Amino acid sequence: MTKLDDELRRWEANTLQPTLNRFPERKPEFTTPSGIPMPRFLLPPCGEEEYLEKLGFPGEAPFTRGIQPTMYRGRFWTMRQYAGYATAEESNRRYRYLLEQGQTGLSVAFDLPTQIGYDADDPIASGEVGKVGVSISSLQDMETLFRDIPLDKVSTSMTINAPAAILLAMYIAVAKKQGVDIHQLRGTIQNDILKEYVARGTYIFPPKPSMRLITDIFRFCHQEVPHWNTISISGYHIREAGSTAVQEVAFTLAHAITYIESAIQAGLDVDEFADQISFFFCVHNNFLEEIAKFRAARRLYAKIMRERFKAQNPRSWMLRFHSQTGGSTLTAQQPQNNIVRTTLQALAAVLGGTQSLHTNSMDEALWLPTESSVRIALRTQQIIAFESGVADTIDPLAGSYLIEYLTDEIEQRAQAYLERIDSMGGALVAIEQGFIQNEIQNAAYQAQMAIERGEQIVVGVNRFQIEEKLELERLKVDPSIEIAQRQRLAELRAKRDNARVQELLTQLESIARGEGALMPLFIECVENDVTLGEICNTLRRVWGEYQPPQF
Repeated sequence: MTKLDDELRRWEANTLQPTLNRFPERKPEFTTPSGIPMPRFLLPPCGEEEYLEKLGFPGEAPFTRGIQPTMYRGRFWTMRQYAGYATAEESNRRYRYLLEQGQTGLSVAFDLPTQIGYDADDPIASGEVGKVGVSISSLQDMETLFRDIPLDKVSTSMTINAPAAILLAMYIAVAKKQGVDIHQLRGTIQNDILKEYVARGTYIFPPKPSMRLITDIFRFCHQEVPHWNTISISGYHIREAGSTAVQEVAFTLAHAITYIESAIQAGLDVDEFADQISFFFCVHNNFLEEIAKFRAARRLYAKIMRERFKAQNPRSWMLRFHSQTGGSTLTAQQPQNNIVRTTLQALAAVLGGTQSLHTNSMDEALWLPTESSVRIALRTQQIIAFESGVADTIDPLAGSYLIEYLTDEIEQRAQAYLERIDSMGGALVAIEQGFIQNEIQNAAYQAQMAIERGEQIVVGVNRFQIEEKLELERLKVDPSIEIAQRQRLAELRAKRDNARVQELLTQLESIARGEGALMPLFIECVENDVTLGEICNTLRRVWGEYQPPQF
């Protein structure tokens, strides 16, 4: 029995218990949304030397305290607001507006036809053109999207997965037309197909050819676009589908392991591509758990890269991530409350050490965000950066007993999931058997039941409701946009060298049936005005389309 134990016993008997007798707790016990018990308070978990060894220093493995030695004292995170709607012209205006307002990076949202590889004039695209993002069918559209935006001066993130290689090819082609050295391009493509199979659904091809496209991008960018993040492995959509914070970490890292193994099997050395891998996480409302989640993910990833994959370069051990506040946490009721939710989530991301951040707009549960609501969302980040003081010191919450306890718990629980997935044969097998999907669905169901039973309070939804009449500005997509996009494509097809287009598509089909590199040909195709849909349909004929298993 130590002196600390004696003091703890004294405090509980003489101070804590009498207070509890007078003021009972709100409920017998508290847990995080992931089910982690929340103790009343905590003492140091171990001796000072052991604690320091476990915690480490910022910028050093295992990166619990952040991947940069100076963190935000060196520079702020990238303020990267996700935007895109209607036509390339409309989205270009929004991008230039955001840059004028102080945004420091671009993030492109594509419409559903673009995300699943169809041109705007394809019958399957009818009614969806420009609705949830910008419509991009050709290099001409991509040029318009980035008109008057010098690509050597900004970093660009593109949320695109199944046809990611083709959109990257278009971006590279635009840069070349601007006279930009593609070796200097900075940005990210999401390019994460596994989470599409389990959470989001914008897949095209089966896993094997999809993994081929991903490793092809790894190889090409290592050689030609070394500052580009070749993949953004996304826990965001896993969380938005209903997972817990622990599941978000575990399933995201399980997918990362699969991508890394695939690249190594394709002949790449882990230290050749690992520093171009990035991650994308969600931020929900449980403030302390979210902060600890990011710390646990960094520490666990560093361990995986060093011990499992034997990476030698310390940069290969770093988990670099973009974060976005939780869209599914926003409510249509009392939408102004969403500003508060987003602020708490953004602050958690910053205290957790994010490299870039998107803050949702208050009206996103209702419709496409308006210019004024987007400005408030961006101002939220700027106020945290310039006024709150949390960026003035490195890792301000390090050593908090509760934060470190939660970090340990999340790491251990995520590790248990990884071991279970390994025992099944890896993430692809776990997906094929429906394990990951079922775990997410069960967690989502339990969370919804807690709300419906009133055990989880959502302000304005199941408590503190009011009679309200919404009087917010609304942004609508004009139906004529689809007609205009179709006309532009018709004009493009009439003017281009169609014999050359057919020649390139034949060449593409031949390489797709074999094992050659595809990225250089994708660039040549888009430079000759071959459209997104024409390229994807050619690959569909060779590879087929993914059909989800029935469980």
